[in-house]
Amino acid sequence: MNIRYLSNEWIEAVGKEVAESSKVQSFGHKHIFGLTQVVTSTPYGEVKYHLQSGNGSVMFSAGEANPEDVRFTQDYATATAVATGKLNAQEAFINGHIRFNGNQQCLIDAEELFSELDEVFTSVRERTDYH
Repeated sequence: MNIRYLSNEWIEAVGKEVAESSKVQSFGHKHIFGLTQVVTSTPYGEVKYHLQSGNGSVMFSAGEANPEDVRFTQDYATATAVATGKLNAQEAFINGHIRFNGNQQCLIDAEELFSELDEVFTSVRERTDYH
């Protein structure tokens, strides 16, 4: 049975895979930042989840990052299109569909961490219902 995108079960599934990925966890000493993702107009109302890196670990969980260095905000249609590969995230950002606040440099510095996270999201995507 698939899990519904942005549900608590989906956030927990991503969090579990992040915690279990030795490749992702290896960046917990190298990068220190908190990233919050806000998705509006979802079937669950507004959904917030975060990625926290530092103190030797990387964590993905519900709610806002603390401390928060970066915040992305987008609507459900944009988030779903990006998650399923129907819309490029950079294109969505350039066209104003994804709003950004915070320290852009920490994202640039953590590019390799985000590359490893792609594997986690690809794995969870196989079990995710986007409808």
